[in-house]
Amino acid sequence: MAVITASSSTPMNPVDIASHGPVIPVIVIDRVEDALPLAEALLAGGVKVLEVTLRTAAGLPAIEAIARNLPEAVVGVGTVLNADDARRASEAGARFAVSPGYTSAVGSACKGLNLPLLPGVATSGEIMAALADGFSFLKLFPAEAVGGIPLLKSWVSPFGAVSFCPTGGITNATAANYLALPNVRCVGGSWLTPTDAVRAGDWARITELARATQALRQPA
Repeated sequence: MAVITASSSTPMNPVDIASHGPVIPVIVIDRVEDALPLAEALLAGGVKVLEVTLRTAAGLPAIEAIARNLPEAVVGVGTVLNADDARRASEAGARFAVSPGYTSAVGSACKGLNLPLLPGVATSGEIMAALADGFSFLKLFPAEAVGGIPLLKSWVSPFGAVSFCPTGGITNATAANYLALPNVRCVGGSWLTPTDAVRAGDWARITELARATQALRQPA
C-alpha cells in the first residue's frame, strides 16, 4: 500500500471533530468500489468527518481511496486495536484514529505516528487511564449497552475535564438526547450508512440522512 503524503493526510485533533457536525458516521465498507460514492454522498449532505472501520478487508483500501481522491473529507480509521492497525491506517491516509477500548500501547503508537486518537472507554477506570496518558476527549462505547445517558450524567462531576463522543446503539431518534448533555461534543452512528442503501447504491438516500443530522446540531 502506498503511503499517502498529500495535504489530505494532515492529522486532525479529535477535539476539533465536533466542529464539523454533530454526528460522525461509523462506516463499514464491504466493497472498495463503494468508498468514493459513499463518501461523496455524505459530503453532499454536509457530513465531512468520516470514520471508516477496520471491520472488513476493504477498510484500509477505502480509507486510501477517500484520502487520495476527496481531500475535502476528513477521513479517519475506526476499530483500531493495536499499533499495527494504527500504522497501516496512517500510511493509508487516515487523519485520526478511533479505538473501541483503550490501552497505553495504542495511545503511545498513535502519538508516535502523530495520529490523533479518540479512545474508547466504558468504565471510570478506563477514563482515568486515558486521562493519565493525556487523552480527555473520549468515545463512550458501546454507549447504550453500558449505561448511555444516565452513565454520562453521572460522570459530569468526577470527570469535569472530560468530553465524550458516545457511539453504539445510538439512532437518529436518540442522538439529540445525547447531544443535549454538557459533556457530549458529538455522537457516532451507523444509521447514516444503512447496509441496504449502500448495497443498492442508493446514494441519494444517504445524502438525505446526512442532511438530517444538521438539525441535531446544538447551539454554541
